[in-house]
Amino acid sequence: MILAAGSSSRLGQPKQFLQFNGKTLLFHTAEQALKITDHVIVVSGAEPIGIEKQLNSVVNINNENWEKGMGSSLRKGLKEMLLLHPGLDNCIVTVCDQPFIDSSVFQSLIDQQEASGKGIVASVYAATSGVPVLFTSGYFGDLLSLPDTGGAKMLISTYQHDAAEIPFEKGAIDIDTMEDYQKLTGGL
Repeated sequence: MILAAGSSSRLGQPKQFLQFNGKTLLFHTAEQALKITDHVIVVSGAEPIGIEKQLNSVVNINNENWEKGMGSSLRKGLKEMLLLHPGLDNCIVTVCDQPFIDSSVFQSLIDQQEASGKGIVASVYAATSGVPVLFTSGYFGDLLSLPDTGGAKMLISTYQHDAAEIPFEKGAIDIDTMEDYQKLTGGL
């Protein structure tokens, strides 16, 4: 599940459509996810039409309540995912503004979950645990119960005893401001 519902207010334009290495950030994330599974859902909100035009190989779910917060997008996406794939064992939640995400990160989450048996596997960067993060089906109820302003970090923190981690140092590089994007692209 790729969360791409925000309006990118700090950036001043939709980050989902920013170009890096010849692709938009959103297209790149979806492309990498599709290397691991064909069950990819993008949760859009502020830019549903632009996202729909950009991605024809994944399911795009529009969260009409995206302004309420990330929790509303997580719930919307997971509900749709469970409708489409009722026997789902786990779900990886990611965002589209980490330009260095690649399929190996997603595969590492899966491998670590299988090796550790933990119900949550989070990525670690900049001394924090976060997305991309894998939740096994035992946590789907918790995801569906998140408050609108809640997110994956809330569950990672709450269930530390059942959480494993993988390193993803470049996960700390995300695009929230134009300055972030200019650093990434060398000012181009």
